[in-house]
Amino acid sequence: MSGGAARAWIDGAARGNPGEAGFGAILEHPGGREEIGGYLGRTTNNVAEYVALVALLGRAAALGLGALEIASDSELVVRQLAGRYKVRAPHLQRLFRAVQSLRAEFSRLHLRHVPREENRAADRLANQAIDERWPLPPWLDRTLLEEA
Repeated sequence: MSGGAARAWIDGAARGNPGEAGFGAILEHPGGREEIGGYLGRTTNNVAEYVALVALLGRAAALGLGALEIASDSELVVRQLAGRYKVRAPHLQRLFRAVQSLRAEFSRLHLRHVPREENRAADRLANQAIDERWPLPPWLDRTLLEEA
């Protein structure tokens, strides 16, 4: 796999649970820095967290990045992807499978849990996406959101 290493931070936000939701991600790679986000309408915080990860992975794969280090303040997402928690919620299973499929695009992918304080920039983007009703990125598979 070609491409260089990259670092990223992801976050989802929902005002209410469910409520108005959005996601944000920051991707730093050899070619530069990108901010990614989108408004999701009414959904849960956990869906927003997963969508942030799916959007980030889709963008990183499109850039041909081989290795990716991702920080998230979602203990649930990090532990589900590490196999420590089962994905019991049916509305999260489709998103979980999408992440698992996208993981195969990378030679090395590490997702780690960080405190909220270390994820403020991604949180800011997620909330800005809600406030400004950002459109979804074009590479995000919208069918993943149909049952989420």
